[in-house]
Amino acid sequence: MGRVVVDVMPKPEILDPQGKAVAGALPRLGFAQFSSVRQGKRFELEVDGPVTEEILAAARAAGEQVLSNPVIEDVVAVYEDTDAEVAAR
Repeated sequence: MGRVVVDVMPKPEILDPQGKAVAGALPRLGFAQFSSVRQGKRFELEVDGPVTEEILAAARAAGEQVLSNPVIEDVVAVYEDTDAEVAAR
């Protein structure tokens, strides 16, 4: 069994009120070293069998067509979660 991760983020020109709220709270909580925050989404897609290039391509297509809103979001990463095998053992 394999797992593919699809990360989706708001496009840079889109306002991110949740990220802005977190960025405002971090210094008050002692984390002043961070100057900005953007909040995105992470999807974990499990597959029966190994993760192949075809699976990754299908995951990217799903990310672009179903998991994200292409008007305001970008699919920024699609990769195999190699820790999934370790966690399943």
